[in-house]
Amino acid sequence: MKLKICGMNHNPSEVAELQPDYLGFIFWEPSARYFSGDMPKLPDFIKKTGVFVDASLEEVLEKTQQYQLNAVQLHGKESAAYCKELKEGFLSFRAPSRNLKESKENMVSTALDLTNPKIIKVFSIKDDFDFGVLEPYEEVCDYFLFDTKGKLPGGNGYTFEWSVLEKYPSNKPYFLSGGIGLESMLELKEFLNSPASKNCYAVDVNSKFETAPGLKNIEDLKIFIESLEGDHN
Repeated sequence: MKLKICGMNHNPSEVAELQPDYLGFIFWEPSARYFSGDMPKLPDFIKKTGVFVDASLEEVLEKTQQYQLNAVQLHGKESAAYCKELKEGFLSFRAPSRNLKESKENMVSTALDLTNPKIIKVFSIKDDFDFGVLEPYEEVCDYFLFDTKGKLPGGNGYTFEWSVLEKYPSNKPYFLSGGIGLESMLELKEFLNSPASKNCYAVDVNSKFETAPGLKNIEDLKIFIESLEGDHN
């Protein structure tokens, strides 16, 4: 089971020492966990994920290039057509340059080829969910992420009814998110050992492991990781 720790801001280097599979950096300015400035050097095995909310294609492509993101997480009302354009934008980044004397921009684009950015589309769930809305996204997204429907696009600190995912009709791997903390470990283990988790690729944690927005509680994360790894080696 993969682990994504989202809302990186004040202590990403310390969190990276715990060796999660993904670290999420939020590029939505209204968020209390909004990330800007220089990103610390991270191990190559950690996938840097940029979180966006209804951002322009230009902004997503720019940030992907600037921070050499391995994945982008779309947390707004982005359409399947938007995702398709974004994927095409990534492909154009990776296209070989026709100019033998590559410009600085082309050199950066060549480096981006190594990241092969993946698209994670978020869908929010409250009590029920119409899985039919996923169909247009099947061909243009690499992963889905299911979060709790709340006032904010993420970081609301409470869970949805995971049993809803028993009806999940797709084979596309998904991230499980929304208010997951130490107090929900028992329920999480039960879910991960149930048929509903068949396509659960990763667990995504955020606000339940903070002492302040963007400042992660390292000791609590260690306990969580040890517990998660104990059940899913």
